[in-house]
Amino acid sequence: MWSSIFKGIEFLFVDVLFVPMDWLAKLELSNWWIANILTWIFIIICCSAFVYWLKQLRIFAANNEDEQDTTAHSFLK
Repeated sequence: MWSSIFKGIEFLFVDVLFVPMDWLAKLELSNWWIANILTWIFIIICCSAFVYWLKQLRIFAANNEDEQDTTAHSFLK
């Protein structure tokens, strides 16, 4: 019983879920840029989120709405 469960898990991951990763690994040998397009998309999303976060921090700092308390919790006072 247990071996059939583990073989089912193996089939799911190796033959179904990792097929796109195998395709990208083969594609990388011919064109590195296309194979890493997903990575570049995530990098662009993270960089834009970081820039947005910094802009929001500047807005709150300019309005004196941010609380610059040096203690993180009340029990540290």
